[in-house]
Amino acid sequence: MGQTRRVTLKEIAAQTGVSMTTISKVLNGAADVSTTTRALVEEQLRQSGYRRRRSRQRREYIEIVLHELEGDWALAIIEGVRESAAEVGLAISLSVSGDRHAPGPEWLDAVVRRGPTGIILLLADVPREGRERLKARGIPFVIIDPAGDPAPGIPSVGSANWSGGLAATRHLLGLGHRRIAAITGPEHVMCSLARLDGYRAAMTSAGVAVDPGWIRHGDFRREGGEQHALDLLRSASRPTAIFAGNDLQALGVLHAAAALGLSVPRDLSVVGFDDLAIADLTSPRLTTIHQPLREMAEQATGLVLRLLEEVPPEVTRVELTTSLVVRDSTAAPRA
Repeated sequence: MGQTRRVTLKEIAAQTGVSMTTISKVLNGAADVSTTTRALVEEQLRQSGYRRRRSRQRREYIEIVLHELEGDWALAIIEGVRESAAEVGLAISLSVSGDRHAPGPEWLDAVVRRGPTGIILLLADVPREGRERLKARGIPFVIIDPAGDPAPGIPSVGSANWSGGLAATRHLLGLGHRRIAAITGPEHVMCSLARLDGYRAAMTSAGVAVDPGWIRHGDFRREGGEQHALDLLRSASRPTAIFAGNDLQALGVLHAAAALGLSVPRDLSVVGFDDLAIADLTSPRLTTIHQPLREMAEQATGLVLRLLEEVPPEVTRVELTTSLVVRDSTAAPRA
């Protein structure tokens, strides 16, 4: 079977009536091209399936894109990518842009001009037209822990969030808890919903009714976890255990319990999610779900490199196993 013929820039120029110089500017993200001309060229590049030939000289860094530069979760991922990239002689760069769903529109033009080896996005996706532009320029990208459900074929790496939520809740049920609340992340983030679904599945399979008032959507921050926990623990029929959607929210729950004079785990059991370094430093030490953040970073980097070499990966959606880590913040409820 013969190889698929590559579309040339000369053909794109003939089809659009735009000079090859201007087409080259569009490909390189130059600013001095009109919006109308850029849109015309981009559409023809997309329709023709044009892909830039890869340079024999590999570019020297992987760009990591995130919407905010804070938190141990992001730092663990960044360090994992840095180590994996360094093994093949690549550096990393950080780009802070957009929100949990997509980088800002200005990022795409800038990254095309920069031309990194590849891109790893934390939580966010790339809009369809952006994917086509990156594909045409030979810049592969992979999403870690996508906020939404990526389109088929979009390379992504995540963890077993549903299984983690199930294991956390079953641990509390096994200790004898029945009044178990859940403080998860934002309603529009896929991992938040998956962890909450795991909680619901465990409660339902145990025949325990879920009080709708015990389910709270937070923001994955300590302050949000603390506020939701204060509200839950001040109620007349307060929960005896709380499953928090990440370790930072769990830390907020510990702060709330201390503020109300409650002892953990004697009066309240707490389970987190992520197994960040802070989980082993809290008082009491935090029972949590281990999320393999370094392995997720390694898998994402490997995917980028395989895509760079045009080696089709066996799978484009990787989900790594989570596991329960029992420490000191959970115990049987008081009689």
